[in-house]
Amino acid sequence: MSTWGARRAAQSVRTTLLASIVVLSALALTACGSSDFPNDPRPPAPREISAKVDDKQVVISPNRIGAGLGVFTVANLSDSPIRFTVSGQKTEATTPEIQPGLPANLKVNLREGDYQVTAGGGLGIKPATLTVGPERESSQNRLLLP
Repeated sequence: MSTWGARRAAQSVRTTLLASIVVLSALALTACGSSDFPNDPRPPAPREISAKVDDKQVVISPNRIGAGLGVFTVANLSDSPIRFTVSGQKTEATTPEIQPGLPANLKVNLREGDYQVTAGGGLGIKPATLTVGPERESSQNRLLLP
């Protein structure tokens, strides 16, 4: 056998050995998986809450929800600029100033308890009360629409 033939045979053996090592390594890594997933289920879907503010009062709908993220859509139907505020359970969230006739949004993570929903800051607008019950169930395996 010539020197060239011996080199080619040695190279073939090395290539085969390297390919075998790669395949065995891949098999060993796939065997190390776990079927237990530590991921928590998804949180509850956000709850949409409509709020209307006029010169006399704040009206919200619904006024009873389960705990979780609440998204307030506020319509300022009063004659003055307002700041919409949700306060209670060591939580307070306020919108920037909302001009008359314009809408605004406010996202608040709501825990169980009662909240006062106010607007106007001294304009004499009667506040609304929001009652938040136990946390809503997970939105796992549910279609979430935009």
